[in-house]
Amino acid sequence: MIQVKNYVCGQWVAGEGSEQQIYNAITGDVIGSVSSAGLDYAAILDYGRTIGGKVLRKMSFQDRGRMLKALALHLMEKKEKYYQVSAWTGATRIDSWIDIEGGIGNLFANASLRRQFPDLPYYVDGTAAPLSKHGTFIGHHIMVPKQGIAVHINAFNFPVWGMLEKIAVNLMAGVPAVVKPSEYTSYLTEVVVKDIIDSKILPEGALQLVAGFGRGIIDHVESQDVVTFTGSAHTGKKLKAHPRLVEESVAFNLEADSLNAMVLGQQATPGTPEFDLFIKEVTKEITIKAGQKCTAVRRIMVPENVLEEVQKGVAARLSSTKMGDPSVEGVRMGSLASRLQVERVRANVELLAQSQQMVYGSLDEFDVVGADKNKGAFFSPILFLNDQPFDKQDVHNIEAFGPVSTIMPYKDLDEAIELTKLGKGSLVTSIITADNKEAREFVVEAACMNGRILVLNNDCAKESTGHGSPMPLLTHGGPGRAGGGEEMGGKRGVLHYMQRTAIQGHPTTITEITQQYQQGAQGKLDAIHPFKKHYEELEVGDQLITDSRLITSEDIDAFAALSGDNFYAHKRDTNFAGTMFDEQVAHGYFIMSISAGLFVDSYVINPVLLNYGIDELRFTKPVYAGAKIHIRFTCKEKISTDVTPNPEDPKTLIQRGVVKWLVEMLDDTDQPLVGIATILTMVKKLDQSIN
Repeated sequence: MIQVKNYVCGQWVAGEGSEQQIYNAITGDVIGSVSSAGLDYAAILDYGRTIGGKVLRKMSFQDRGRMLKALALHLMEKKEKYYQVSAWTGATRIDSWIDIEGGIGNLFANASLRRQFPDLPYYVDGTAAPLSKHGTFIGHHIMVPKQGIAVHINAFNFPVWGMLEKIAVNLMAGVPAVVKPSEYTSYLTEVVVKDIIDSKILPEGALQLVAGFGRGIIDHVESQDVVTFTGSAHTGKKLKAHPRLVEESVAFNLEADSLNAMVLGQQATPGTPEFDLFIKEVTKEITIKAGQKCTAVRRIMVPENVLEEVQKGVAARLSSTKMGDPSVEGVRMGSLASRLQVERVRANVELLAQSQQMVYGSLDEFDVVGADKNKGAFFSPILFLNDQPFDKQDVHNIEAFGPVSTIMPYKDLDEAIELTKLGKGSLVTSIITADNKEAREFVVEAACMNGRILVLNNDCAKESTGHGSPMPLLTHGGPGRAGGGEEMGGKRGVLHYMQRTAIQGHPTTITEITQQYQQGAQGKLDAIHPFKKHYEELEVGDQLITDSRLITSEDIDAFAALSGDNFYAHKRDTNFAGTMFDEQVAHGYFIMSISAGLFVDSYVINPVLLNYGIDELRFTKPVYAGAKIHIRFTCKEKISTDVTPNPEDPKTLIQRGVVKWLVEMLDDTDQPLVGIATILTMVKKLDQSIN
């Protein structure tokens, strides 16, 4: 017998008594108990804010990203242990893979986001706003980590993924977390958390675990905290209205189970690849995790002329799916997570059966391989037929959170869209069609009621992640019944845990705060060319003013001949009457090219390894022959990056960083700016390589 413990305030502790017994979902045997009764939640939340938060907030995004990557690699080494424990939840190997390696994949994906953030603990959002006539007063936005703690209340169905997909985001933002998984499957979460804590990869206080009921934890949240909930819409709404959340204006994210749909396109008739894809995808979504996914398909919408063929096709695939003990060869569907879930799903199936016909499966008569269906938490796949989905609307209101779905007909695409919307807000809807115009029409009209839409056809099927798989770099959530929240979402998700603040001041002051050079700020002129400085020696604002170069008609002719760009404005003999130009104008790319000739120190090998791109290139006014062009070249931003193999010595790694440079192309008039760009270079660090 095991006793699942809580990890709080730096210690593993057992709660008082036993709040909940834990069962093996396959055998029905009691395997232990869990409790969080008696925990001091005010102290737990304060410990995270003051101990874990203080360290995380001082780390840069690059540090946090590397931390997440190290944690992901560590957990991958331990994954087989998690698969063994996951089997107790009734999960097959594939079910467990989604939960375990899918969760670890979230750590990897969020770690990679460090490339989109500065080498700072905070984020500079957007571009500067000019607020004055002469440019001495500007505005900007920064986003800093909230000085609170994330409280994650998770469902029973994904004890690993549910935790990792959430903490990956808040940790990347610099915010600690306390995780409260479902007590029914908390034993698997506990195993993973133990490995995380033992690894010491995360700073102490960055992650805490409350394994039991967690009653009272929300009573102590504060305005800088964030609460997230994944589970039923009913419970989510109760939490969302908690007086403490309202009083403290606490950010709350709800991701609720929803009545997701899958639509078969009108041209995807039997015999087409898309028809076969539809049958396969529907069946997979009914049986994977035994239908216990917030994204599982509950409503199957098909053209009325193929209703019978779809019903037969889905039933045939379901009948070939063996259910039972996942350790037995050939079993492809496990059990529900608990006998309590069996009771809940059965009750909702009985409600649905009052208004529609059960055409596959049975509540009592079904076979189980290698286990006793009366002891384990097994439930037969159930397929309903609703022949009047606009009149018989229970299917659009009642969700049986298990392997249960309903087929319904539609007459045309407008009806399919309206049926989708009757779910009152879904996490995901899929449309399987080879007709891209049909896909566009459906997506544009149905998107308002969906958090995600998958368009599946034969062209993308091999690489598609499928209907039920939310991806870490895309938002996961949905409107209405689905909760109105957003999780993950790449950079968007990270910013959810940060406070956006407007800042105003002189460009030089804003440069210091943002550590990004702002136009109009005082530059730092130096006799040493910036390209001769290593990464550590460069400072934001380091500046070079180049010599001037006279632009001639011969230059413009030569560039036209070399590039092949003979646009009329670059030719001397053009009649410019009625055009935007007065005379022959220099190519913008020629001005950019001579800019490089003016600012590049090209005579000796220097710490600049390479120039690998130009961002935000703009030409602001025409340059005519006779103009004199010079460059104001300024270190705009520095981003430390990972090491890279040394091509000259594979046994060593080159340490380097990205340096962004503001290139201002100027003439000798009162309004001198003719062009502007940001170039990116890779620059060596002083310690150029490490063993």
